[in-house]
Amino acid sequence: MEVKAKAKYIKISPRKAGLIADLIRGKDVNQALDILKYNPRNGARLFLKVLKSAIANAEQKKIIDIDSLYVKKAYAEQSFSLKRVMPKAMGRADIIRKRYSHLVVVLDER
Repeated sequence: MEVKAKAKYIKISPRKAGLIADLIRGKDVNQALDILKYNPRNGARLFLKVLKSAIANAEQKKIIDIDSLYVKKAYAEQSFSLKRVMPKAMGRADIIRKRYSHLVVVLDER
């Protein structure tokens, strides 16, 4: 039985968050918690919150044994992008995209 948690509109690019999702995908929940606690990247802190939320969702459903959970899916979806203008030389301008993400963690029993 799957348990899902999602954090929406998080200020991190999906590419950076995807690197953290690759670290925990397929791992046991306790091992994934340890990886995220000691990873220095900002995305690890954000995924840690989502993983703890998914574990709490699993605890609410009394059917699931929490010790047998593993991370079935972990990914970052593209959300919206804020577009900003940066002035350049000779009157030109570049567009800077400040990307946002939706972080998703799906847990399942082994």
